[in-house]
Amino acid sequence: MPATRYTTVDTLTQARALYQGDDAPDRPLNPVSPAVGRWITLNALDRLVSYDSPRPCTTTCTPRPIVYQQRPGPVPPTPAQVVQVTDRLHTATSHPARAAALAAAVALRASFQQLATARPDGFDPTDGTLTLHDQARYTDGCAIYPVPAWARCFLHAAARFAHLTDVPWLLAAPADRPALLRLAESIKIRPPQPPPAPARRTEQGAVVWAWREQREALRYEPLRSSAPPATRVRTR
Repeated sequence: MPATRYTTVDTLTQARALYQGDDAPDRPLNPVSPAVGRWITLNALDRLVSYDSPRPCTTTCTPRPIVYQQRPGPVPPTPAQVVQVTDRLHTATSHPARAAALAAAVALRASFQQLATARPDGFDPTDGTLTLHDQARYTDGCAIYPVPAWARCFLHAAARFAHLTDVPWLLAAPADRPALLRLAESIKIRPPQPPPAPARRTEQGAVVWAWREQREALRYEPLRSSAPPATRVRTR
């Protein structure tokens, strides 16, 4: 039996060129090494834990380029944050779907429920877009989202993984949210956190994932005089 062909690569740039083609984008120049033990606070993660509940389409739909109406668009991370997040993801996990789901959350300001609607063929590597579904229009309907260049390698790997394993989803199964939040906390990325308050009793060092949702809910409860204590979404 002939030997299996293989190629040895030594750098991430070589791996991208081999996996995506010779025109794969290079890493940003002068990368900033992630600070050990330091949290990265990203506005785009404020909807990862959301009370909205879009579900995968069960029929044929016609997604269109996203026009943000129900929800504001994402706030892009800074170039330094991009380098830190990608470096930490590459170091922390070899699971292509988990890494891609977290990259998509940072890049698109998508909720976990949105990420779970992505189909195995939902990423278009030619256009660099990701299709997410929502027939109930909680999040502006079934739409095509542009994926920034830094996140495309993660989505490309997830698409290949879905093809090889024949799973019915691209990024996450409905029960994968705790694992995704654990991954985010393991690489120390989080949404904006509530200000410290002496009366608030939370677990030491706990990430408050639902703070934005709690603040938004208070707008519909004008008779309440104070916000409820911040709660932590269980990740274990």
